[in-house]
Amino acid sequence: MQKSKLAKSRRFICLAILSCLLVLCSIIPLRIELASRQAPRPQAIFTLGGWRDREEFTAEFAKWYPSLEIWVSSGSPPDVAYKIFQTAGIPKSKLHLDYRATDTLTNFTTLVSDFKERQIHHLFLVTSDYHMPRAKAIAFFVLGSQGITVTPLPLTSNQPKEPRLRILRDIARSLLWIFTGYTGAKL
Repeated sequence: MQKSKLAKSRRFICLAILSCLLVLCSIIPLRIELASRQAPRPQAIFTLGGWRDREEFTAEFAKWYPSLEIWVSSGSPPDVAYKIFQTAGIPKSKLHLDYRATDTLTNFTTLVSDFKERQIHHLFLVTSDYHMPRAKAIAFFVLGSQGITVTPLPLTSNQPKEPRLRILRDIARSLLWIFTGYTGAKL
């Protein structure tokens, strides 16, 4: 009888967790749709660092959108990054370099509050094509849960696609962040 109660309790907890995840996963698309309606066009450019070519692409792309601010997360050292954007004619005042992130998930979690504070609801998202599926998955959960949508700008590369397991791992970490504020970066 004791085992039966324990089994029922576990089943109830599993169902409660699953229900919460289902509700969350149904709310995120609604928040993204609302963000798309509030800001049908991107309001800023968000570049995931790691490769200089992403910053060079962003600098050239930004010439077409001179009113947009540019956010680069954990990219080239400041002197290199500023030189790339200066060469493209992008004013330093439009550039936000952030070095708090230690991985792709924290690229998003460290800057989401800055985007919300500035009422940014729509971002151009710049990263390499092989990296974009994982970046979009994280953006869906982390940014989407906060009412921010993205327009992907994948940069062509010769890299193989990232493994699905890596994407699934970062989706799980994104959900962990939504519920706890913890990214699991040290796991």
